[in-house]
Amino acid sequence: QVQLVESGGGLVQAGGSLRLSCAASGRTASSYAMGWFRQAPGKPREFVQAISGGITYTAAFVKGRFTISRDNAKTTVYLQMNSLKPEDTAVYYCAAGPPPLDYYKDYNYEYWGQGTQVTVSS
Repeated sequence: QVQLVESGGGLVQAGGSLRLSCAASGRTASSYAMGWFRQAPGKPREFVQAISGGITYTAAFVKGRFTISRDNAKTTVYLQMNSLKPEDTAVYYCAAGPPPLDYYKDYNYEYWGQGTQVTVSS
């Protein structure tokens, strides 16, 4: 079992920045691929970024604004979000799954955090 706990969400003005954190615990957490997804009201959950084996995977809409990283122990993953836009408003979820997998598809991830709300005001 892997437990994921997100933090760092909040309210920010357009153009601002936030850093989300996801702390993973469990015997195999450090070996898992980690991803970030988001879901806005009335929309399906969508892929944001993932990291596995030092390689990152990024959704096209990110366009250099977000950066995913992982600590040396590989138990915490971060999502640094810059130049935020109102359309980035969503609940952001951390996910984990054993690699290799299709990192862009949410159904490939086994474990999910509870989500953290990000609200960007215009």
